Amino acid sequence: MTTTTASPTRRDVLPWSALLALGTAVFITSLTETLPAGVLPQMSSALGIGSGAAGQTVTVYAAGTALTAIPLAAATAGVRRKPLLLGAMAVFLVANTLSAAASGYAVLLVSRFLAGVAAGLAWALLAGYARRIAPAGQEGRALAIAMTGIPLALSLGVPAGTLIGQQIGWRVSFAAVSAVTLGVLGWIAFGVPAVSRPPAAPREPKPTTRQTLRAPGVAAVMVVVVTFVLGHTVMYAYIAPYLAHAGLGTAADAILLAFGSACLVGIWYTGRHIDTRPRGLALTAAALFTVATTAFALTTAQAAVWIAAVAWGLGWGAAPTLLQTAAGQAGTRHGPAVADTAQAILVTLWNAAMALGGIIGGLLLQRVDVTADAVAAAGLGALSLAVIALARQHAFGPHPPTRPLTAGRSRTGRPRR
Repeated sequence: MTTTTASPTRRDVLPWSALLALGTAVFITSLTETLPAGVLPQMSSALGIGSGAAGQTVTVYAAGTALTAIPLAAATAGVRRKPLLLGAMAVFLVANTLSAAASGYAVLLVSRFLAGVAAGLAWALLAGYARRIAPAGQEGRALAIAMTGIPLALSLGVPAGTLIGQQIGWRVSFAAVSAVTLGVLGWIAFGVPAVSRPPAAPREPKPTTRQTLRAPGVAAVMVVVVTFVLGHTVMYAYIAPYLAHAGLGTAADAILLAFGSACLVGIWYTGRHIDTRPRGLALTAAALFTVATTAFALTTAQAAVWIAAVAWGLGWGAAPTLLQTAAGQAGTRHGPAVADTAQAILVTLWNAAMALGGIIGGLLLQRVDVTADAVAAAGLGALSLAVIALARQHAFGPHPPTRPLTAGRSRTGRPRR
């Protein structure tokens, strides 16, 4: 059966309502992932499990996303985008409601894995969706608006969920996310234009993961995804012990609020300039993160920690938009099917890096000391910076011309000297 493509009318004005709806969907995915960190004591007490076991609800979510993002993207390649996005958000509604009503630890783990699966599908859709409904030349800014949901989840969503969990109960926190999801479903249904593949896309052979990674520029972007997200998670997951070591344990909420506010500034500035200066922004974001984590490793002076937290937020706030834009651009030069597969790979690697970052950070904290996480994060940040600087020909640059990706062997795409 042939599906008619319903493309939105392209104008110079950004479709703000639709992009904000997508941004709220991003907010829900990010908040669902990180909410257990804020209500961990309440969950542990209510379910009669240890904090370590309760913390695995975050790992299970990330595992659900990492294991299913690429297979789901391939399986749903020919499905219309809007119904698919609505379906993914409906699964979030079910999963968070199940988490709120979970009678035991096993049910909670199942609900969290289900939410992770929904996230894998949603993340593979949201970035491309935001770019497709944007006016020509403003795709990066549209993506930045949609990605605002990530720092908002960290700076506002998790603290609000934590407060609700402390004052009323952790189950109410998950129920509140379900209520927001229900509203977003209606918003997307009535306020977001339908998009689908160009007519020729279903006839194109689906690119494999290997073919996509061999497309010039894609592998470099994915290396940065792994190193940047891994470094961030190693530090962020264990920031509370570090702040306690620095004598700022009682100010952790305020420092994280400053971090989240800086994230908002970073994503705002990135949105304004990503379509014209993507490489400079990527280099700056990696440099800010590297400098901040190096400061964490070298000193516990309170003023330095505050400044480093703000610098970290500025760099990290820009990261999701920069990395998803870079992946989309590197893939788009070989066709929309390759771009979609690249986004699915990014989602998988992103969540795998988050899960691995929690494990590595915990081991370093237990077996070395509290500053070992900062040292590891700084090293990973420096590696990200080096890859961005070296991948100057095929990645992190302006939007390239489209070239089809041929089947079989492809060139390595190494930069020419």
